Amino acid sequence: MKRALISVSDKTGIVPFAKELVELGVEIISTGGTAKLLKEQGVKVTGISEVTGFPEILDGRVKTLHPNIHSGLLAIRDKEEHQKQLEELKIQPIDLVVVNLYPFKETISKENVAYEDAIENIDIGGPTMLRSAAKNHAFVTVVVDAGDYPTILEEVKAGGDTSLKTRRRLAAKVFRHTAAYDALISNYLTEQVGEEWPDQLTVTFEKVQSLRYGENPHQKAGFYKEPLAKAGTLSTAEQLNGKELSYNNINDADAALQLVKEFDQPAVVAVKHMNPCGVGTGQTIFEAYQKAYESDPVSIFGGIIAANRVIDRETALRMKELFLEIIMAPDFEPDALDVLKEKKNLRLLKLGELKNEGNPSLRLSSVQGGVLIQEEDRKQAELADLKVVTERKPTDEELEQLLFSWKVVKHVKSNAIVLVKDFMTVGVGAGQMNRVGSAKIAIEQAGEKSAGSVLASDAFFPMPDTLQEAAKAGITAIIQPGGSIRDQDSIDEANKHGIAMVFTGNRHFKH
Repeated sequence: MKRALISVSDKTGIVPFAKELVELGVEIISTGGTAKLLKEQGVKVTGISEVTGFPEILDGRVKTLHPNIHSGLLAIRDKEEHQKQLEELKIQPIDLVVVNLYPFKETISKENVAYEDAIENIDIGGPTMLRSAAKNHAFVTVVVDAGDYPTILEEVKAGGDTSLKTRRRLAAKVFRHTAAYDALISNYLTEQVGEEWPDQLTVTFEKVQSLRYGENPHQKAGFYKEPLAKAGTLSTAEQLNGKELSYNNINDADAALQLVKEFDQPAVVAVKHMNPCGVGTGQTIFEAYQKAYESDPVSIFGGIIAANRVIDRETALRMKELFLEIIMAPDFEPDALDVLKEKKNLRLLKLGELKNEGNPSLRLSSVQGGVLIQEEDRKQAELADLKVVTERKPTDEELEQLLFSWKVVKHVKSNAIVLVKDFMTVGVGAGQMNRVGSAKIAIEQAGEKSAGSVLASDAFFPMPDTLQEAAKAGITAIIQPGGSIRDQDSIDEANKHGIAMVFTGNRHFKH
């Protein structure tokens, strides 16, 4: 290794790395701010213009896009014709490229960033050098990550160059890096022009952690996040206590988080196996937790808890009484944290501010050979949206309970039936092959609490059997989408039993 080209936006660790390269006899070529920094720190540097014979121009937009650079990177070292051409043109090979790119992600992460600023932070020369060097990794070492500096120094000290195995690994890393960079740019520009469903869609994710296993111990798994993930998501949460999250933990936790975000008032959601088993709201987070617990004291055992308010000591003491896998909240009061940390395996996640705003993000679901993509289901019902279709109108209190139940049923696996009373779930029927089956499960779970409760269904009733079960259970009001050709049968059945029923006009299938 004789010559290295260094040009980095992120200058972490670059000075000591360059100094050690010089001590190993490596000539340093550099550009712009990197060259200035290295010179200030006493590192001998050859300016890029000395290599190209051409000044940096257009505000630095053009400096490395030159044959003297790319020939030095792409020449096949053991090909006689290539070496002859280099000699004739007086071009020297470059053996090491250390480049990281303009901070495009960081730029577009800023609030209200100007379009012009985003465009100016699209790196051209950097990715081009990286790709040239990575293509010729049989001879050239290429680095985008400061974490790889020690390995390179170790190998050069030991043998004068890096190993082919290392160069291959670094080349693969480079192409992942540039692909992710280009994906961010393409997605940003696609969004700017308002093209919703382009012919080609490129997505990129960043690794959060490897997981012990997937849904089952024989399945490998990992957790990746969106590069621009916002606060209030699992991928940005801070774990304050407990064991490492598992694949199933993360799935269940996300289900709980999406539901608790539906509520403005203090709310607590308990989830088991991707379905809510207890949901409650109250004047305080303690009251909300009590209701969530009382919704189903059996199923909440070993469950995942999401709260939309800071956890206080009183609530923490009550939570501590039960075996729970995860408790997540915007934050925890210090004394509440002390209480919960006494359970060393209990996972505590600090979410930060919870928001459900802006355009719906995309949900990806893989199928063999492809992927399904859809917008998140952000639609909700307001009082003005409800159409009363029965002779009896719901009371004001029933309407509030119905809207509560509608928020919950949206997050229950289809076919979904939810019973609600006193702003807490009392029965949840999920994932059955027919709707009346889900209703029977919810009613059985509710027991005596079903009398005087309200019922939500995620889709219309194709026949009146669910109404008949509701009437027997003493349910007083129902919310459902409507839209069946047999709606009138259900309306007639509701009128027969004095049940108030409202239609929302939209469904909430969740498969």
